[in-house]
Order: sequence, then C-alpha cells, then structure tokens
Amino acid sequence: MNKNKIDLGFFPTPFQKLENLSKLYPDYSIYIKRDDNTGLASGGNKTRKLEFLIQQALEEGCDTVITAGAQQSNHCRQTAAACAKMGLQCHLLLGGDQPDTYDGNLLLSSLLGAAIHFTGKNRKGEDIKLLKEKLERQGNKCFIIPYGGSNSTGALGFVHAVEELKQQLAEKAMTIDYIFFASSSGGMQAGLTAGKALYDMNAELIPISIDKDETNGVSLEEVVFGIVQELTSKLNISKKTESSEIVLNRDYDSAGYGVLTANERYAIDELAKNEGILLDPVYTGRAFYGMLDFLKNKKLPAQSNVLFWHTGGLPAVFTFASELSNTL
Repeated sequence: MNKNKIDLGFFPTPFQKLENLSKLYPDYSIYIKRDDNTGLASGGNKTRKLEFLIQQALEEGCDTVITAGAQQSNHCRQTAAACAKMGLQCHLLLGGDQPDTYDGNLLLSSLLGAAIHFTGKNRKGEDIKLLKEKLERQGNKCFIIPYGGSNSTGALGFVHAVEELKQQLAEKAMTIDYIFFASSSGGMQAGLTAGKALYDMNAELIPISIDKDETNGVSLEEVVFGIVQELTSKLNISKKTESSEIVLNRDYDSAGYGVLTANERYAIDELAKNEGILLDPVYTGRAFYGMLDFLKNKKLPAQSNVLFWHTGGLPAVFTFASELSNTL
C-alpha cells in the first residue's frame, strides 16, 4: 500500500467549539471538525482520500479515472475536481436517469469536466468493469476508484486525520470523548478506527448510518472491518481490532438513502440558525440529528466533550431547495 500523497486540499481543517449549541445542551461541550472546508471544489472529506488515490493513479501511469456514486455524490464531485487539477480524464457512473436540468453536485461535476454516464439502479459501481474495458479498447489507461473512495488506500486519509486531530487537541490541552460522523461507504470509519489504534486516541467513534443498502452484497460493517484489517497489516499497527468493535448506529437510516425527513430538516435548521454553519440533507444532516438525539436524551455521560466531524456536502442543499424552503 502506497503511503505517498499529493496535496489537493487545505489542511489541517478547523477544529472549533460550538459555543451556542453547547449552551443549549449544557451537559456537554460540543465541538466540530470542519472537513467541509478542505477547499476542493467546495470541500468535503473525500479530499483526504483522493490525496492518496490520485497519487496512486499517477504513479501507475494512468490517464483516466473511473468512479461511481449517486447523482448528488460529493465523492464524485471532488474526484472530478482532483482529476481536473492533475490533468486526468474523469468518468463518473451515476445512478438514475439523466435529468433535464443539472443542479447541485451533478452540475459541479459536469462543470469540472467529468464525462457522466447514467446507470439507472446501479449507483455503487456495478458497471465500472464494462466501462473500463471500453475505454481501454480506445487506448486509455484506467484507474478505478471504488464507491466512496473506500479502500485501504483512500482510508489512509483518515488515518492521517486522526494524527491531525490529536495535534489540535494537544495544542488546546484537551481530549474528546465521542466523535459523531456520517458513515456510508466505510472508508472514513475504517481510517478513523485504524488511526485511533495507531495514534492511541481514546475517543469513542459513533458512526451514524446513512444508507441501509449493502454495497455489492456486503454489509457496511464487513466493508469497514476488511479495510481496517488491511490497514492494520500494512501500517504494522500492534493493536488488533476485532470485528465486534466495528459498530454502526442504524437508528436514523430507516427512510433510506437521500430521503429528506423532518430529522434532517431539524438538524440543518438547528446548526444554521445557532452557529452559522450549513449541513447537507443526505449525510451531515442525518448524522448531526443523530448526535443531537444522543445529547437531548442524555445517552452520553454528563460533562463529555463531543465532536461532530463535518464531512461537507453543501452543493446538495440546492437540490433539495423546495423541500427545505417549505419548512425552514
């Protein structure tokens, strides 16, 4: 596994206290890690993964990158931006049918120069092999980035993110007890899990499930555990992680992927109006609601330091404009 990376984003991302929300939930001190500020085509956590993945593509002499996702995929938008920056062709396989009008992440992916292929029900890369064969017959050398950039190479970005956070905490002479974040394709969760073991950070991870569907027939817990095992081996991490330690909170995903409910609307409203920070309707809105539910119902010990890891996704807000404007 290659440990080299290129610079695509602005790091370290800010670590801040949510002063007003901490007053609303006085049993807790609430903090935020601003990976929405990574800078690559409006930012997001996937930039951390792409620094390693695009480096690998370049080292292998590839001229074309293929990846997949939903039409409002933050990962695909950031992949398109990374490819534009590094002079690579980018092909995106996006679920659903071609819409009459492009908006949100889909619009940005197009503006960034990606070739977009609409794949109906297949939004997790099921058709990548066929496209790769076609492009290679045309003389391209292709590099495949899996759904969400979630493999052991991409997850290295979040192993390094743990080191980054630990340094920020040391500068403030403080610790974090719980870390909430959205977990969908598994790379971030795997990287944080391995990073915790490597850098001896004691915070408990509380990943909030966003998508109840499996990826190519494999549960998210299995995906995360597999990546953690690879990282443990390749990074020579002495502390072994058991499969039983890979937890995922599924209390908030019953509506399904990309379905905006009153929960997400409430979370977006709460953070925007109290802290001036915007969440997205698919990932961070759902995960932030999960954290607020924990705090409101005092599911965590009093006096805990709680961190929300903001993974970005702003462009999707505009796709849900009618649903959000009717309720806020």
